[in-house]
Order: sequence, then structure tokens, then C-alpha cells
Amino acid sequence: MALQEQLDRFKRQQEKCQTTLTSIAASKATSQKSTPASANARAPASAVKFSNDTERLQHINSIRKAPVGAQMKRVIDLLYEKRQALTPEQINEACYVDMNAKKAVFDSLRNNPKVYFDGKRFAYKSKHDLRDKGQLLHLIRKFPEGIAVIDLKDSYTTVMEDLQGLKAAGQVWLLSNFDSQEDIAYPNDPRVPIKVDDDLKQLFRGIELPRDMIDIEKDLQKNGMKPATNTAKRRSAAQIQGISTKPKPKKKKHEISKRTKLTNAHLPELFQNLNN
Repeated sequence: MALQEQLDRFKRQQEKCQTTLTSIAASKATSQKSTPASANARAPASAVKFSNDTERLQHINSIRKAPVGAQMKRVIDLLYEKRQALTPEQINEACYVDMNAKKAVFDSLRNNPKVYFDGKRFAYKSKHDLRDKGQLLHLIRKFPEGIAVIDLKDSYTTVMEDLQGLKAAGQVWLLSNFDSQEDIAYPNDPRVPIKVDDDLKQLFRGIELPRDMIDIEKDLQKNGMKPATNTAKRRSAAQIQGISTKPKPKKKKHEISKRTKLTNAHLPELFQNLNN
């Protein structure tokens, strides 16, 4: 009887353990199914954003570490383009040259002949203070002996277009200087119209000039005119420096013969005229 009771107690314990193990297994399965859903329910973490100004900041840094001359040129180019008086802060904002932090740039620009400084602002200073085509024509008429175009180029942004317009209208002449090869602007006085007869033009064009420039200069001096060139002086200077004034002889062109080593034998049409 005691043995039977022990067996019954053992069976109940076994059943209880079996029930416990079943419930544990069921709870694990439920947790595994719910985990992905909960993970998907979570909001995605926001991506870390980095600054996209890195390239611009590197560019600014390279400008401010550049030599003083390079920074000066950058500012002068800005002033030439804007044609406005700008403060150091405006210049820094426009071209990233911080003159307040770079005293050498500030002082150099303040004393630069192409820059005007009124104590607060910087502006571009051209050789001639011109604003339009009317002022340009008025200035050229003050120089009957001519004025160099290079001295007018930086007056204002459209000065070259206005100069060509004055030339097309017959109000100025643009001629090249023989020595410097630079254009010179001459006024064409409308009060003095000149008409040349065709016979005089033909006579002028029929005059045969000496072939040597020295002879031309001598003839000009005989007639009381000062030559614009000094060929004799230029030639003597060239001889002192060891520069030959004689034209270099042309190299003899090498002709192709049958003994010439040909590298393009696969193109027979190139060698139809071979010398025997």
C-alpha cells in the first residue's frame, strides 16, 4: 500500500513537470513571434547629417593662406568688376579676403595706385575718370597727338565697345604704333572735312619707296620730318647683343630618293614622285 502511494506521487510529479515544460516551450515560441513585429514597429533612427560646406570652407581657407599679392589681385579684380566702393566686410563677403585680419593686405591696397580708399571703403581707380561715350570722346579730343588705348581700357566696363563705336562713326581714328604695336586713338575733327582727289591718291600710291628703312628715315629727315623709328640704332644694338639682323637662310628641303628609308611603305600614293 505504501509502495502504491509512492508510485502515484511519482506519476503526479512527472505530469506536473511535463506540464511545466510544455508551458515554457509555448511561452518561448510566442516571444519569438512577437519580437520581429516589435522591432519593425520601432521608428528608424535618423541618419547622421554632415556639413556640405566642407569644400567651400577649404576654398576660403586656401584664399586666406595665399600670398599677399594673390589676395590683392583678387580684391582689385573684384573692385574693377563691381565699380563700387566696398567696405572691408563687403569685400570679405564677396571674395573671402579678410583685410581686417590681414594687415599687410589692407595696407598694400590702401597705397595701391589702382585703388582709392576714402578711409572706410575701397574703390577701383582708373587712369582717366570716365563714365560714358561722351566723356570718352571729349578726352580723346584733348589729345590731338593721340592717346594710348591701353590707358583707356580700364576707364569703365564698356569703354572698348564705345571706342569702336566712335571709330565706326568716324569721330576717332585707331592706328597702331609702329614700335610698340599698340593702338593709338586720334580725334577726327568733324569741322575739318578733307576730300582727296583721285589723281592725288594715284600719284601718292605710285611713289616707289626705298627698300631699306634707313633710306626712308634719311629722306624724312631731309624734308624736315622726324622719323618715328631709328633703324640704325636698333641694328647696332642688335649687333652688340649678338643678334643677327639678316634673314635666316631657308633650309634646303630634303627630297625623297629610292635610298631613303621609308616608314610608310604601306601608303604607296605618298611616294609616287620618287627621284631616280
